[in-house]
Amino acid sequence: MKNNFKLPYLAHCFQKQFVHKILMLIFISIALTSCGVYSFKDAIIPENVKTIKVGFVENKARYVNPQLAPQLTDKLLQKIISQTKLTRTNSDDAHYQIYATITNYDPSQTVGVSAQQASTNRLTVTVHVLLKKTLDNKEQEFDITRNFDFSANLTLNQAEGQLMSDILRNITDDIFNQIFSNW
Repeated sequence: MKNNFKLPYLAHCFQKQFVHKILMLIFISIALTSCGVYSFKDAIIPENVKTIKVGFVENKARYVNPQLAPQLTDKLLQKIISQTKLTRTNSDDAHYQIYATITNYDPSQTVGVSAQQASTNRLTVTVHVLLKKTLDNKEQEFDITRNFDFSANLTLNQAEGQLMSDILRNITDDIFNQIFSNW
């Protein structure tokens, strides 16, 4: 008889713990959604920010890759549109305005040597970003620098062909995270 008594009691205790966990989850969800900030995918954006303007990325580096600026502009805009609820505009009163300049594109570093010959070269890309938050009348500036290694057996043109998708993805992700993830 005692065994019959324990089974319903254990089931009752388990149900209480389960209900308690569900209630805590609901409470936490409500608390997080009422903070005045919405989160969509990995972006954290104040509720009052609705529009964004992404200016064409300028290329002021000593060495200019003519494909980088237009492709970086497109990739950044695509990421923002696909991962936020912001509406793109070309208006100068957009709530967020992003302007970027490629300030360094330096393919001249040797980082690996094998048998007294260069085996690995490095391309360093730096982008300076200006973020204008018109609703707060604030500006934020920051630099994103990434290094991309490639075989010294490749010409720069060959290496750029292999590295371009990595360059675009990494620089775009870094800019996006700096603006929308509060890193």
